[in-house]
Amino acid sequence: MLYPEFDPVIVHIGPLALRWYGLMYLLGFGGAWWLGRWRAAREDSPVSQQQLDDLIFYGALGVILGGRVGYILFYDFSGWLHDPLVLARIWEGGMSFHGGLLGVLVAMLLFARRQHLAFLRVTDFIAPLVPVGLLTGRIGNFINGELWGAPTSLPWGMRVPCAAHPDLCLNKLGLTPATELTPPLHPNQLYEAWLEGLVLFGLLWTYSARPRVTGAVSGLFLLAYGSFRFLIEFVRMPDSQLGYLAFGWLTMGQLLSLPMVLLGLFLLGRAREGRTTS
Repeated sequence: MLYPEFDPVIVHIGPLALRWYGLMYLLGFGGAWWLGRWRAAREDSPVSQQQLDDLIFYGALGVILGGRVGYILFYDFSGWLHDPLVLARIWEGGMSFHGGLLGVLVAMLLFARRQHLAFLRVTDFIAPLVPVGLLTGRIGNFINGELWGAPTSLPWGMRVPCAAHPDLCLNKLGLTPATELTPPLHPNQLYEAWLEGLVLFGLLWTYSARPRVTGAVSGLFLLAYGSFRFLIEFVRMPDSQLGYLAFGWLTMGQLLSLPMVLLGLFLLGRAREGRTTS
């Protein structure tokens, strides 16, 4: 299969450019807001309809600021030292889920304190909303032509034009400048859109359909996402500036996902014992 080339810009409006990557984030936030309206109408919801707009605003700031800062810290700190302005160029890609998660947790802590709510009840509320943004974000990665998987012999592997993606061909795959197409690659972005988006959403939405012990939904999110991400990293090429960090196969994404799995198991264990945490 040949990777379909996309123009990352949808339309130019004067000096401004509307990009697919930014649109995917807007769709993610909009989807989270729409689903949040549904959850806020439940009798057991800790968040009211009136509080939801503020919650999504806090979450959006956490995602964008945390995601960008996390990417720089975890994946491209040396690049930032050479070009500090790269921090602001979000449209070029380069957002870290784990950084975004930390940003959202800080934002939810501030929101919970301001609204006098239990922190874990708030995270339980938003956990089923997050996969919508993960789905649209990974589609944005696919359109941008980034976060490619490793070479594969599977029939759905995609060959990518080197002229449009020289970093992939020259730096990550070590191909010659004359190479026109990459070997077939795992469409890793679509794998992640399916697992971290659709599958994770179905799992969390179904699990949270009835009231759960405080922290249980958050724990399931951490465990499931961390496990999915850890496994899928085996078919994803590591960032060229980092490579493999341990044992010849462990990536930064896997290292950052392990604490999520452990914390998820801890929260689910507490929930099974019937213990609540504020």
